[in-house]
Amino acid sequence: MTHARIVLWLSLTLRSTRSLCRANFVEWQPPKPPNPGAMENGTGPCREERPPTAQETTVTEGAAKIVFPSSNEVFYNPVQEFNRDLTCAVITEFARIQLGTKGIQIKVPGEKDLQKVVVDLSEQEEEKVDWKDGENLAPGDKPQIAVVGEICEEGLRVLEGLAASGLRSIRFALEVPGLRSVVANDASARAVDLMRHNVQLNGVAHLVQPNQADARMLMYQHQKVSERFDVIDLDPYGSPAPFLDAAVQAVSEGGLLCVTCTDMAVLAGNSGETCYSKYGAMALKSRACHEMALRIVLHSLDLRANCYQRFVVPLLSISADFYVRVFVRVFTGQAKVKASASKQALVFQCVGCGALHLQRLGKAGEGVPGTKPAEGGGAAIPAATPRPCSLLPVCPQLGGPLWAEPIHNLDFVGRVLEAVSTNPERFHTSERIRGVLSVITEELPDVPLYYTLDQLSSTIHCNTPSLLQLRSALLHAGFRVSLSHACKSAVKTDAPSTALWDIMRCWEKTCPVKRERLSETSPAFRILSVEPRLQANFTIREDANPSSRQRGLKRFQANPEANWGPRPRARPGAKAASQVLERRRLLQNKRKDPPEDRAQRAARLKTFPCKRFKEGTCQQGDQCCYSHSPLPGASADATPTDCPETPPTRTPLDPGPAAGPGVD
Repeated sequence: MTHARIVLWLSLTLRSTRSLCRANFVEWQPPKPPNPGAMENGTGPCREERPPTAQETTVTEGAAKIVFPSSNEVFYNPVQEFNRDLTCAVITEFARIQLGTKGIQIKVPGEKDLQKVVVDLSEQEEEKVDWKDGENLAPGDKPQIAVVGEICEEGLRVLEGLAASGLRSIRFALEVPGLRSVVANDASARAVDLMRHNVQLNGVAHLVQPNQADARMLMYQHQKVSERFDVIDLDPYGSPAPFLDAAVQAVSEGGLLCVTCTDMAVLAGNSGETCYSKYGAMALKSRACHEMALRIVLHSLDLRANCYQRFVVPLLSISADFYVRVFVRVFTGQAKVKASASKQALVFQCVGCGALHLQRLGKAGEGVPGTKPAEGGGAAIPAATPRPCSLLPVCPQLGGPLWAEPIHNLDFVGRVLEAVSTNPERFHTSERIRGVLSVITEELPDVPLYYTLDQLSSTIHCNTPSLLQLRSALLHAGFRVSLSHACKSAVKTDAPSTALWDIMRCWEKTCPVKRERLSETSPAFRILSVEPRLQANFTIREDANPSSRQRGLKRFQANPEANWGPRPRARPGAKAASQVLERRRLLQNKRKDPPEDRAQRAARLKTFPCKRFKEGTCQQGDQCCYSHSPLPGASADATPTDCPETPPTRTPLDPGPAAGPGVD
């Protein structure tokens, strides 16, 4: 073979080998990551639908049908169906109000075609403008109809910041008319994958856009006026505090912000310093802790909105089950922001009798003397310092600041109540929604916080009067009184604490308390030692029984199921929620350390020197479970003084040794 032929043969061989290697490299090249822009907009490639396997559970709620894993990888709590039903009802009425100003009517499934009056809930709360459907249309034009499941070009843009399985967003698309788009966001890749599957399963891919991102970053990216959301729903696991700053900036002018807080232990006063770090207010341990929690959340929302020249207007505030839920509208206005200090108050609570007093941080006036009055009278003038409770010479507890204005818009609540009452088949929890909203319409809007029957009676150690007797006594005395949806035995009244205790003194005379059993320093002795100035009349009045109670509405629901309440946090590769709850029940109130046997216990006790042997009074001898020889490094202060193995014989003059460490 000549030299030229050898070179040609080698070049052809190397070329074929190079082509084969390149083909293999292309074949085994790892797939490229998805486009971040497409993922952010929810337009990434959707995976094929897969039928639910044995590891998945199918749930039908409302008009939605979702599949979620049986293991606790994606969070889902069936107890919060009331929360989701109420949210759909509130957003529907909000859409009716917003789209009614544009001449767009919404059509709710199952609702009769009735002409509804739309109330404009603008930033001027007292000025109400009535809008009728199609009023601003030209003659001969047909009003535009928005139905569920279809895109409304001028409709609402909704964001669910923490969507989990996507159930709430899918229900919005299937049950709320007048929507332009719904962004279902979650930071978990497993949750977003499940959302895409559920969106395809319900056929709402044209409305719901699954998105994987940090909810805070997503809302910070939509701060521009043209990119804001009309409705933002936040239902986190625990506290929503990390998301509130971004939420008040990403909601549109007059938009709706829906927030859920499930950290009730913090908001109810069990950890005041934690409540201050999250919400900027100190929570007190009070019988009115559930309403106080609502007012603390509203204060925190308004405080964060004020940083950006915005303020909140509450529409509906609910305390239900193990969480609180608030619906507020967010507006922009410098003059209104200046008056926000007059909407906050500190709360003083007597540590003895539990009397409550609210002190506003300021009052709305014409302005500070010597200065130019602010526009709209928004200047805040500090008010006087309150006097402590005159009944007991003790210092009151100080809590707050908290929201001191009404926590509901009764016109809006009436609209939601009417819509649910006329179409009860729309929601599975319609009966409970009717009961809770009916109690809310009966609440005194200008009276913050409340007392309870058991609190008043237990303070003076007397029998508890019936609810109708106490309400009748307050009405006979010329005061207003109502219930509260936050507590079954609540008494919300504008009567001062002195008048309230006068009524309880009169009630105590019907069944006297044995004064000799009361300590002279106890609150009961000091309260009962004062003669009442007001003579109470406990005759039952007809108006003492509220309408919701007479109709037998479902106002305060019992526990819906066993082991109800907050579910375990979703974790990748976690066990099923039922297994976690069962293990939690078995290990409840159990020590973390494994129990030690008798030999281990005896060896551990021998490491402690006997204090009685050191004093020369130990009579156990070699049978003593403690050491009679001083050990190096042993401390006599930490020495136990009781032997559980062989207890000494005690004489009547010898009370016995005291219990020491390591002894039950």
